[in-house]
Amino acid sequence: MEHLQKSIEQAWDNRELLKESSVQADIRVVIELLDKGKLRVAEPTTDGWKVNDWVKKAVILYFPIQKMETSHAGPMEFHDKMPLKNHYAELGIRVVPHAVARHGAYIASGVILMPSYVNIGAYVDSGTMVDTWATVGSCAQIGKHVHLSGGVGIGGVLEPVQAAPVIIEDGCFIGSRCIVVEGVRVGKEAVLGAGVTLTLSTKIIDVTGAEPKEYRGYVPERSVVIPGTQMKQFAAGEYGVPCALIIGQRKASTDLKTSLNDALREHNVAV
Repeated sequence: MEHLQKSIEQAWDNRELLKESSVQADIRVVIELLDKGKLRVAEPTTDGWKVNDWVKKAVILYFPIQKMETSHAGPMEFHDKMPLKNHYAELGIRVVPHAVARHGAYIASGVILMPSYVNIGAYVDSGTMVDTWATVGSCAQIGKHVHLSGGVGIGGVLEPVQAAPVIIEDGCFIGSRCIVVEGVRVGKEAVLGAGVTLTLSTKIIDVTGAEPKEYRGYVPERSVVIPGTQMKQFAAGEYGVPCALIIGQRKASTDLKTSLNDALREHNVAV
């Protein structure tokens, strides 16, 4: 890894090195490691999450060394620089037409891809459902037993390289048409109701106590979140601006599936 990192960093600083076959080979090794889940753009640590900037740089450098090629899936034609993932049966992944995942995205055994899209550098862990028309952007990190409901948009990030990817931790339920972008992290077993939009500037307000508590860029574990509106004064008058409201918690004392259903029923959260 030290050799690969050094090679990538040097090529990042001097793009002329991309002409060298050894450097191209190093970049492709990194993409292969990403594809197999042996290397990640971001990884959990005892202190939170660590972003491996140099791995993200390798993904960016992969584009200029790739040539445009035409490929076919039956009568459908594609013209792109990136090959698609394959050998799904061997990997233990269920892929429903017309799901598409690019090579360089790791998808663990037991994942179900409904007609959806997973971009290069992404990591999708075991037992996760990527539902119809959901998208997992480049370098996004999706945990175990996550449900990305229909039309969910998980944003990707390549540049700036120091920017953190979107992270959806284990056991989360992301409701229909939710949008999570700009490196927002959703804590374990959290529930986002339908239509929640989270960016780094979105106010995430816990309204379960006597006083509101505000977060940005992070949804605490087991939170139940719905779309909200907060009034703001502008020169032209007072208008409602979007926010997200934490209205409850999933119950830790019960089975996860039961607690999820209870949370949705108790707070009348659409999914």
